[in-house]
Amino acid sequence: MDPECSRLLPALCAVLADPRQPVADDTCLEKLLDWFTTVTEAGSSLLLLQENPCLVELLFHVLKSQDLSSRILSFSLRLAGIFAAQENCFQYLQGDSSLFVASAAGQLLVHILDLAMRGTAEGRCGPQACDWPACAQKVVCHIEDSLCSTATPQVTQALNVLTTVFGHCHGLWTQGLWVRLSPLVARLLEKDPVPASHSLVDLLLSVARSSVLSSDHGLWETLAQTLSHLSPTQAGPLALGILELQDCPQALRTQAFGLLLQPLACVLEAAAQAPGPPGLLEGAAGDSMTVDTLLSSRSACVGLLCCALAHLGLLQPLPQRPSPWPQVPLLGAVVTVLRLCSGSAAPTSDVGGRLCAILVGCGRVQRAALDFLGALSQGTSPQELVTQVFSILLEYLMSPESSSMVLKKAFQATLRWLLRSPKSPGCCDLDPHTQLFLRELLPVLQKRLCSPCWEVRDSGLEFLTQMTRHWGGQAGFRQALLASEVPELTMQLLRDPESYVRASAVTATGQLSSWGLRATPASPERPGAEQESLLGELLRILSTDSEGFPRRAAMQVFTEWLRDGHADVAEDPERFVAGVLQAASRDLDWEVRAQGLELALVFLEQLLGQRGSRCPYAVGLPETAPPGMPAQALQVLCRVQLFEFAFRALFDCDRPVARKSCDLLLFLRAKAAPCGSPQEAGDSPTAASAEAMLQRWQAGEQGQPLGYLEPGAVVAVLRSVDLEGLRDTLAESSDHVEKSPQSLLQDMLAAVGVLGENEADCY
Repeated sequence: MDPECSRLLPALCAVLADPRQPVADDTCLEKLLDWFTTVTEAGSSLLLLQENPCLVELLFHVLKSQDLSSRILSFSLRLAGIFAAQENCFQYLQGDSSLFVASAAGQLLVHILDLAMRGTAEGRCGPQACDWPACAQKVVCHIEDSLCSTATPQVTQALNVLTTVFGHCHGLWTQGLWVRLSPLVARLLEKDPVPASHSLVDLLLSVARSSVLSSDHGLWETLAQTLSHLSPTQAGPLALGILELQDCPQALRTQAFGLLLQPLACVLEAAAQAPGPPGLLEGAAGDSMTVDTLLSSRSACVGLLCCALAHLGLLQPLPQRPSPWPQVPLLGAVVTVLRLCSGSAAPTSDVGGRLCAILVGCGRVQRAALDFLGALSQGTSPQELVTQVFSILLEYLMSPESSSMVLKKAFQATLRWLLRSPKSPGCCDLDPHTQLFLRELLPVLQKRLCSPCWEVRDSGLEFLTQMTRHWGGQAGFRQALLASEVPELTMQLLRDPESYVRASAVTATGQLSSWGLRATPASPERPGAEQESLLGELLRILSTDSEGFPRRAAMQVFTEWLRDGHADVAEDPERFVAGVLQAASRDLDWEVRAQGLELALVFLEQLLGQRGSRCPYAVGLPETAPPGMPAQALQVLCRVQLFEFAFRALFDCDRPVARKSCDLLLFLRAKAAPCGSPQEAGDSPTAASAEAMLQRWQAGEQGQPLGYLEPGAVVAVLRSVDLEGLRDTLAESSDHVEKSPQSLLQDMLAAVGVLGENEADCY
């Protein structure tokens, strides 16, 4: 394999294995398979795998994952077949510990069974083996033997195969299959411990979601028995899955919900000051097994509580969640958990004391509890409990023991509770309780903006931005904010040593400025002094900051200011746009240049009187658009050198920028067509020199500026450039020009923005 291809291969495998990345198109995947076929035919498949372990890792990860696309799964299975075609390579893959070969075999068994049972015979297929095709009988007998095995790996593989069958096959024959195999599945519950519990849960939920089998009463009995036999930690995912079903017997739903509530019920009972359990739900009091799990070890306690909090958080927004929803007890329970973790609880029972010793300072439980607390903000709660919520949030935000991630979660939960705060009757301002909390909160935010930890400063700025975006017009918020030092500190963080913080500070100051929340009162002599200094500071960041994140943030703020008619921009929009485009044109970050084109579109829309039309680079005219562009508007675009910026971006080495520029110029050409005399414009010496300059730019010589163009010359250049041809070329991959494996790998990586070793912001 070519050394450059070997260098690019690990990054490509990582992209293919990541379900968050956009899936490569079928053509690219087919070309990739063709290339691997050529490479293996020319040399040893075994050597290829040994020198590129990322290929084996890809096959393992893809076949283990549950959320990848069918295209990537198909590609991986075919790739495994290409390698396994050589005997030594097959043996190498079969001694691999990842067991991906077994997973692939399971997928193959499902396809064989599905194909065998389809067709006209499907309607006659009953539960008896004699009714089934021979190959289907062999597959089912193999699954039966595996379910009866004493070896857990074989049971696991059989359950996984059945999960795939009932999840992807929807023929009537699956009903007969379940009737035949369900007794063997139920027999697994008689073993202690229950083998392959996770796979068993996946299978039962897959069967319950099947439209063919959901009416089977025996299935609901099996689910109820499984909930009783599994440990609280193992049963949690099954209980959540049952409650997510649309049609489910009420008795089973009550049992499942009670199981999810048991850990929090135990916490409430253990921390209760008065005798008698508060109770979350009738029959949901903590049982002895749950208490034993909570107290058995720190890891077991943390795992069970985190799962319960996460599952309840997922359940809370669903329309089919249990009703009535125990909002008040749940709030009390999660506040108690947070107090146990912070050490501020004072339990009187032995169980409460042991829980406090286990949970104190546990960041994992704190994060899960804060997430669930934020989710509960959507419900209706009595004011005294809301006061307790604000109190515990303030405690966490103030605590020096809170980690950066806990603080981030606390800020997020605080924002959700603040934004759900009800307004006073007949008043558009904040209610008195929220106003009081805000006065206590801002000094804490002020302190966190001065934290030595950059993640904390960043989280504080994000919180400030969101609060300002929602409450910038509220008199109470404005008064409290301007009375604090928060706006001034935010301005100072524009020069923070950490680029993420500078970017967040840019966004925050831009939002503050949009609402007229100045850092310091402007003097009578220069009422706009602070605003001018902020504009200058953001232009400085755009022009000189060494990192891309702050520069991108500055461009987004400038675009928002222009779109929203910011007072400082409205004074001289031409000067503003010209300055921003000049800085963006020199930027090495393609996202900054692309955002410059977005700003150019906003300016164009406003110039044409189409504010709010948001025509996204459409070539055709909007229905409400005036016929053509006035010559005066064309002159303005020339003065701000928008064409210089757009034409230079047209030949940008980064394809997204070039495509965006091409669409914008096509839109401009459609608008500018009626302007000027085509013959006179074409004869203009300025137009001729501009066309020559564009040819040099296209050839890669982009050092010379285009200079000022007259409107007539602009029209001529727009007509002379084959924008449609460029658009079609940009829509194709570079493999169309250079057919090589290296080009293919580069195209696939460029499509998701992965070229080179980029660090992730994963704090």
